[in-house]
Amino acid sequence: MTQIDLKKELHHLYQPSAKQVVEVDVPSLQFLMIDGQGDPNTSRAYAEAVEALFSVSYTVKFMVKKGRQQIDYAVMPLEGLWWADNISDFIANNRAQWKWTMMIMQPSFVSEEIIKTAMAKITRKKALPAAGQLRIETYAEGLCAQVLHIGPFSAEGPTIEKVHQFIAARGTPTGKHHEIYLSDIRKADPTKWKTIIRQPMR
Repeated sequence: MTQIDLKKELHHLYQPSAKQVVEVDVPSLQFLMIDGQGDPNTSRAYAEAVEALFSVSYTVKFMVKKGRQQIDYAVMPLEGLWWADNISDFIANNRAQWKWTMMIMQPSFVSEEIIKTAMAKITRKKALPAAGQLRIETYAEGLCAQVLHIGPFSAEGPTIEKVHQFIAARGTPTGKHHEIYLSDIRKADPTKWKTIIRQPMR
C-alpha cells in the first residue's frame, strides 16, 4: 500500500504562514465542484452541496485504496470561491446575494472515470439532492497572494485587507476570492479555526 500526503507534497499551497502574505503560483489542479448562491450559515443548498462533495470524495478515496492502485491518501480540505454580481453586496456582507463554488481537490492519480463511478455509486446509495449537480473540472489560478487566517470567519476582514494591500503594491487583483478551510468547524474552537485566504493577481 502506497501512502501519499498531498498537503505535504503541496505544502506551499496548503500550509502557508499566518505571519506574512506570500506569492504562490497555483498550477492546474483537478477538482470536484458545485455552484450555488446564498448565506452559507443558513442555506440548505450550501449544506447539501458540502455533504455531496465530501460523500463523493471519501468514496473516491476508498475506491483508490481498495482498487488496483492501492494508494491511501487523506481527503483534501473543502475550498470555496466567493463573489457577488454586485460587489457592494460582497463588501457589505449581504450573504443572501453571495454566489459560491464549493470544491475539493482530487489527486492527479485519480482518473475522471473513478470519480464519475463514485458519483454514480453515491447517487444510488444515498438521497443526496446535490449529488447530480457535481462536476469535475481542472482549475488553474496561476499567480496568487495568500496567507493563513486564524480565527472565526467573521474576523477575516483585516486578513483579507492585508492580502489586497500586498497585491496593490505589486499589481492588481483578478479572479474570485478563494478560501480553503483547514479546520473541522464542528469540533474546533472558532478562535483556532484555520482558513487560507487566497486571491489571484496579475
